[in-house]
Amino acid sequence: MPEGHSVHRIALQFERDVVGHVVSASSPQGRFAEGAAQIDGLRMLEARAVGKQMFLRFEHDRWLRIHLGIYGAWDFFGIISPITEESEALGSIGAPRLRRAVRMAETEHTQNVDLETFPPEPVGAVRVRLATDESVADLRGPTICEVIDPVQLAEVVDRLGPDPATDDSHEAEDRFVTRLRKKPTAVGQLLMDQSVVSGIGNVYRAEMLFRARLNPHTPGKQVTEEQARGLWQDWVYLLDLGIRTGQMLTMDGLDPDAQERALANREDRHWVYKREGLPCRICGTNIVMEIMAARKLYWCPHDQA
Repeated sequence: MPEGHSVHRIALQFERDVVGHVVSASSPQGRFAEGAAQIDGLRMLEARAVGKQMFLRFEHDRWLRIHLGIYGAWDFFGIISPITEESEALGSIGAPRLRRAVRMAETEHTQNVDLETFPPEPVGAVRVRLATDESVADLRGPTICEVIDPVQLAEVVDRLGPDPATDDSHEAEDRFVTRLRKKPTAVGQLLMDQSVVSGIGNVYRAEMLFRARLNPHTPGKQVTEEQARGLWQDWVYLLDLGIRTGQMLTMDGLDPDAQERALANREDRHWVYKREGLPCRICGTNIVMEIMAARKLYWCPHDQA
């Protein structure tokens, strides 16, 4: 399932290439024909991400709500502005790239594609296509795809926990700390609870708990305030890094060679995630994998005892 950094990057892609344009909306698959008709021919005014959900605002107060779930992904075609750490640092989107296909989900994949015609014919089960004169975005396999009004938008967002990419204030931190520390549920479950904090999935959950040297079975009520604030501040840092780089980089202090390996290989970028049976990078104890609330959890039984 795409985690928060991916959804924010998708929203940023829309912000750069589609917002401000009149959009032709269709449902090649047919399952979203009625919803597509409600936004067809309207100008996109805003792209917003909150945790794992994205909201696209159109004229007449119509919002397209998307939750990619486990299998959802966006394919972008046409003029697609690159999203890189360098361009972010310069405050510029860089030069747009023509005729590229970009798939954006949990793992981003960019590929040069020779397109004889533009826009390309939809391939497979495309739930919704959003097209401008120069760019096309195809959505496949979402868990949620619906047109909502501002009242429904507020109801959805109010149910979500704070997202530091949209609000990293002291009030947001306090809200997270309060919600986490009032529950008897294991902290390993609470970090995945989108009503406690938005955007954290399996990878960030495992890595944040290791970085905090915190046992995932610790009840929220037993997490100290200092530990809770440390988790929030680490999430602020990791989410920002993920949005800028497009990678879930959770190992700090790498030398240039190790940094290059980490960017190229998932196996070289995490402390514990998907390393079950392998020695802990710190203490040498084998990493454990177990099931917590129907999701795989990775942790070190020594360093996180």
